[in-house]
Amino acid sequence: MRRKRTKQFAIAILGGLLTVAIVIAVCNILVVNNAKGRTFDNLSDVPTREIGLLLGTSPITPAGAHNYNFDNRIKAASDLYHARKINLILVSGGDYTMTEKHGCDEPTAMRDSLVAHNVPDTCIIEHWQGWRTINSIDAVRNLYDFDSITIISQKYHNERALYQADNFGLNAVGYNAEPSPITSSRIRNTVREYFARVKLFLDLL
Repeated sequence: MRRKRTKQFAIAILGGLLTVAIVIAVCNILVVNNAKGRTFDNLSDVPTREIGLLLGTSPITPAGAHNYNFDNRIKAASDLYHARKINLILVSGGDYTMTEKHGCDEPTAMRDSLVAHNVPDTCIIEHWQGWRTINSIDAVRNLYDFDSITIISQKYHNERALYQADNFGLNAVGYNAEPSPITSSRIRNTVREYFARVKLFLDLL
């Protein structure tokens, strides 16, 4: 009797794991297919838009290390501006200085770094309620009333943001910042992204 119950329990566990794997795979496929032909690695291929949405991140990781994703997003945004692919940059993130050990005021950090890359302060719009990607996308449409944007982040992030932008009726493309050169960071972000894509569909529901 005990052996039978153990077998049933094992089957139930395996069935649950298989279901989770299928859900993750389906969500990933939907996001990737939706973004095909709409994210760009080459600056010359990016269509011109009035505004770029620079998705928030901190110059320091939660563990207190240097965040190369931040550097690469700043470079991507400034390159777009100087190539006249965008005229304005909306920097959207959160202020975590009071809530996290290595927390940062993301919009201020992004603005200061962009200015250091010779982007005029007058061309930068700061948004402090970008705690999550969906909040940043929502602000573009419903707070600042733009309907055509270039999203700036790493490719995996751009793909998810494009799916959200579509659901807000935005005409959006993505410009891919270089990924972190740290292998462990890339792996961690990739794994986290698979679950973020499942959460994306829960948010939209």
